[in-house]
Amino acid sequence: MRRLEIAGAWMLGVLWILPLAWAVWSAIHPASVSQTFEPFAPLTLRNFAAAWRMAPFGAYMANTVVLVSMVLAAQLLLCTPAAFAFARLRFPGRDVLFALVLLQLMIAPDVLMVENYVTIGYVHLVDSLLGIALPYLGSAFGIFLLRQAFRSVPRDLDDAARLEGLSLFGRIWRVYMPLARPVYIAYGLVLVSFHWNNFLWPLVITNSVGTRPITVGLAMFSTTDQGTDWSIITAATLMSSAPLIVAFLLFQRQFVQSFMRARAGE
Repeated sequence: MRRLEIAGAWMLGVLWILPLAWAVWSAIHPASVSQTFEPFAPLTLRNFAAAWRMAPFGAYMANTVVLVSMVLAAQLLLCTPAAFAFARLRFPGRDVLFALVLLQLMIAPDVLMVENYVTIGYVHLVDSLLGIALPYLGSAFGIFLLRQAFRSVPRDLDDAARLEGLSLFGRIWRVYMPLARPVYIAYGLVLVSFHWNNFLWPLVITNSVGTRPITVGLAMFSTTDQGTDWSIITAATLMSSAPLIVAFLLFQRQFVQSFMRARAGE
């Protein structure tokens, strides 16, 4: 049974890596040999340079970094005190309010797209980075995940910090947030990955190159008007996804530990 599990894990790993391996192979070979898989085919980096010249990927990258940073900062700022309140404070209606927060997890963001567009248009933020970010500045998933992490913190540490004279926000900053660091890292990775790859809402709300994130820019780049040179298209795809791959490889241990800690806090 153990061998079957290992074999199944290897098969899933190979199936997951195959598209990425093909993209790397196609990106570093000339278009004439990118589909032949010849072991001694010449290597080249010209596809990356060509893709960078054919579209303003620098602007797309900058827009995406600003957008993701804006959403990440806002969600951490809003979700941390909310999670602490649900985990440690006692107030009337706490459980009902938390159930309403969890109810939001059952609502797909696409369902609210029309209403969000009307709202963003009413405040004149269409075709802006703030307009893209505004519907995502709060997160029910973030509140739930951080609440589980804060509940796993021993109350003795909280009591000791209170005896030392720390205020409410001082205890959050000096006790709870450092102990929940793996959860913050994993949550940050999930959030950055989602908004880095988010496509439909940015496509609807943006109209110009100056505000398009990398996903919308890449989709425009790979249309038939740009031809079907798969070597250049895969090179552009790798440039857009490389930051996420590097971030996951650097923080994969914290990513796994965070969900173990969240389950322990149940």
